Amino acid sequence: MTTASRTTAMLAARAKDSQDKRDRALAAVKALEAAGTPVTATAVATVAGVSTWLIYADGVREQVQAARQRQAQLDPSPGPAHARAGREPVTHDSLRTDLAVAREQIRQLRTERDKLRGRLRLQLGAEIDGPERAELITRVAGLEETARRLAIERDARATAAGHAQQRIRELEDELTAARESLRQVIRQTNK
Repeated sequence: MTTASRTTAMLAARAKDSQDKRDRALAAVKALEAAGTPVTATAVATVAGVSTWLIYADGVREQVQAARQRQAQLDPSPGPAHARAGREPVTHDSLRTDLAVAREQIRQLRTERDKLRGRLRLQLGAEIDGPERAELITRVAGLEETARRLAIERDARATAAGHAQQRIRELEDELTAARESLRQVIRQTNK
């Protein structure tokens, strides 16, 4: 699989995942509205199992606002004293939900951060431990030069050893001849 096809596959998977999350968020808006539960960003995110930032994204935000307007037309009782920046009524439950969602997002972000740190450590370790390509090429060239030099020295020593062996044979022949001459001289002297 080529890098381009892997990249294309990864982008397609991310797009599908993003669309699935948007679909879940929109389904959660409809379910909350049908159940008569206040449609809030936090409630939609919790029901859909997505982060609250997605609820404020284009396409989802408009659906949440429309559902809230429809609910406000049916039940105009919450006054401005109960509204948070004109968006959601402030209750202990909504604050607890916001806190729970925030804690979960923090936990997920910490987990992701730890994974990324681990991958970065491995990558940096590989860069530090592994020599650069140019350095490897230089080292290989140096080793090849040393191998050539040693081969030349080996051949020169083999030649020198061959000459030495030849000289040893010649000297042994001379020694044998000298011993034989000495024996003949000793025999003639003893006669």
